[in-house]
Amino acid sequence: MSGTSVLSQTHLLSLPNNPPQSSELNSKFNDKGWLSLHKRCKCMEEFKQVHAQILKFGLFLYSFCGSNLVATCALSKWGSMEYAFSIFKQIKEPGSFEYNIMIRGSVNNMNLEETLFLYVEMLERGIEPDKFTYPFVFKACSLLGAFKEGVQIHGHIFKVGLDGDAFVQNSLINMYGKCGAIKHAYAVFEQMVERSVASWSAVIGAHASVEMWQECLMLLGDMSSEGRHRAEESILVSALSACTHLGSPILGRCIHGILLRNISELNVVVKTSLIYMYVKCGCLEKGLSLFQNIAEKNRFSYTVMIAGLAIHGRGREALRVFSDMMEEGLAPDDVVYVGVLSACSHASLVNEGLQFFNRMRFEHKIKPTVQHYGCMVDLMGRAGMLREAYDLIKRMPIKPNDVVWRSLLSACKVHLNLEIGVIAAENLFKLNQHNPGDYLMLANMFARAKKWNDVARIRTEMAEKHLVQLQTPGFSLVEANRKVYKFVSQDKSKPQCDTIYDMIHQMEWQLKFEGYTPDMSQVLLDVNEEEKRERLKYHSQKLAIAFALIQTSEDSPIRISRNLKMCSDYHTYTKFISMFYEWEITVRDHNRFHHFKDGTCSCKDYWRISLHLCLKDSYRDSIFTS
Repeated sequence: MSGTSVLSQTHLLSLPNNPPQSSELNSKFNDKGWLSLHKRCKCMEEFKQVHAQILKFGLFLYSFCGSNLVATCALSKWGSMEYAFSIFKQIKEPGSFEYNIMIRGSVNNMNLEETLFLYVEMLERGIEPDKFTYPFVFKACSLLGAFKEGVQIHGHIFKVGLDGDAFVQNSLINMYGKCGAIKHAYAVFEQMVERSVASWSAVIGAHASVEMWQECLMLLGDMSSEGRHRAEESILVSALSACTHLGSPILGRCIHGILLRNISELNVVVKTSLIYMYVKCGCLEKGLSLFQNIAEKNRFSYTVMIAGLAIHGRGREALRVFSDMMEEGLAPDDVVYVGVLSACSHASLVNEGLQFFNRMRFEHKIKPTVQHYGCMVDLMGRAGMLREAYDLIKRMPIKPNDVVWRSLLSACKVHLNLEIGVIAAENLFKLNQHNPGDYLMLANMFARAKKWNDVARIRTEMAEKHLVQLQTPGFSLVEANRKVYKFVSQDKSKPQCDTIYDMIHQMEWQLKFEGYTPDMSQVLLDVNEEEKRERLKYHSQKLAIAFALIQTSEDSPIRISRNLKMCSDYHTYTKFISMFYEWEITVRDHNRFHHFKDGTCSCKDYWRISLHLCLKDSYRDSIFTS
């Protein structure tokens, strides 16, 4: 509908030159549809014509007319905040309604600092904010990460007597959660007299935003215990995220059941969240089944499935899913290609990886990011193509990060290439001087080459920089009896501590006769051999396995999640355990899944094998062009 056609419906020329009084305006002006005319506009051009006629006939003098114009212009999809501000400034005495509209419109248009300026201006003019003001002001604070400003505005709430308003309190919880101030968020929640579903959703979402996953599930349990509210979709999605990060498929299945009981039809976003949960918890087949039953898949669901297959080492299947995505006419983006290249890397599909890297650049015109280059360095490094990987790094149009150099260094350690390893380490130290694992890798490479002076130099440098104390503390999570248990190295905090340690002794005794020997080089601490042996013996992963063997029934697999990368000693140890105890064990580290069964691992010990792959020359050469 054009602007002219909208105006022709109102008989503009029949209006008097002098504006009627307020009572007349309400009767005559409303009868002719003027108050709703601007709401029927579909573009700024039509709106400006209506605005011009209102100014022409002097109708803007009435505040409710200006207020409606501001609201329509600021909140419509086709509106303009700049034009809304020009109208707003013409209102002589704007009130809380007009300011609330401008604040809301500014937040919606991501003019976040302007939102706070409007709030301050509102206070300076003596206009009292109401319960509709604060949710959008707090939203601006959360998006800006403006914690201090949020605390100050929290104080204003008490002054205006809105500290007990549930609508305001919910937005306050959200703000504190987004700013990472979880104690403040929970304090507001605890003080609430009446908690709605939105209140529970806000506090659970706040804990999820700071990755307090166990607390998320505990809060969901508290809500269920109250029995007053039914968990809505947003709460259950946060709970799914908690199960995903905790590696808890049993609890995840419970959440899945609640979703099916409470929601008649799950949308593609929720279904994708379920797929992600199952895949990340080690239940790949369940995730695949859900994925195949989605009638209308989107790019996000394909991305999750490709990445899930990649971390489980099923690269060929990941590439087939990518092919299905292309056949459906969904254009890949840079995130999808990270999953595709990771799949090639984990499954040793070197030729395919090079093909897809070129296809991404030349066919789909996607500019590679540092993540894509990291995948390629990892792919070539695993295959022993160290010179090619180093040449690729040198040709990168963007600065390589520590992940890229660390991938090359790890590959050099496996394939015993000290020359390129030293180059990788030197560049890595320039970017990150506080990771003891990087120094240890280089020291081990020097040790293998019997360069003892260099070993001593690296060790001395580590000691001088106190790097041992700065290493990330490792932990392992294991699910048993519908609970998630956390173990750290030398952990003696569990009530079953004596039983767990007895089980460790039994496991060590049995594996000794099977040929297992601890790899002492994995211990970073400068201690004697006996102390190293003890630290390896009571590592978090071994404690988690011992606990699971005691607590888990024989027909149930053991699933463990680690926050650090799997090292060679624990990998070998777990293979022996799976063989001797005839138990299926799945371990998820920060890189991928390892499925242990009958003494073998799904990763096929890829890092330990020096592969000599015959690559087509065209693939080798084309990666370094353009």
